[in-house]
Amino acid sequence: MEDISSKEDQRLEYHLDPDQPVSLDELKNIGVKYWKIDVDDLEKDVTFTRIRKERCYNYQDMCEIHPDTLPDYENKLKTFFKEHLHDDEEIRLIMAGSGYFDVRDRDDKWIRIEVLKGDMLVLPAGIYHRFTLDKNDYIKALRLFKGVPVWTPHMRPADSKPARQEYLDLLKVIDKEKTIS
Repeated sequence: MEDISSKEDQRLEYHLDPDQPVSLDELKNIGVKYWKIDVDDLEKDVTFTRIRKERCYNYQDMCEIHPDTLPDYENKLKTFFKEHLHDDEEIRLIMAGSGYFDVRDRDDKWIRIEVLKGDMLVLPAGIYHRFTLDKNDYIKALRLFKGVPVWTPHMRPADSKPARQEYLDLLKVIDKEKTIS
């Protein structure tokens, strides 16, 4: 996906020409994790239960983004779309609706990840990313955290942040694991 200027609608699909779909393996290669979860029967979904336990997600809340539910909706959506990173993972389970997470690949190009009901996405700490809704203007997401929630975004450039260096180190580990297997 090419960069979107401020004059274009960030909520559109945006594909490269020709289209270049990205596989789950390519997302793993940049540290992004993905699972499909049965959100209609969440308490019985063994994958969700296992992930929460293994990854020590012990706090959660619900976030609903829509013009009727989020005060100052237009400005908040613009803020979410500013490129940033976090000191902690960003974990989202989409309960309803849809949207896009854009992440930077190893060549600093955008990858647009469409998220739909049942998609659970984990963005590693230190990865540059942004979020937007799609044309439906609605998403409801379960946000998961390790410990007390911290939502502090560090706008790009934030290469001096420890989380960014840890992310770059993670990429080296991923590379090393690929050469071993």
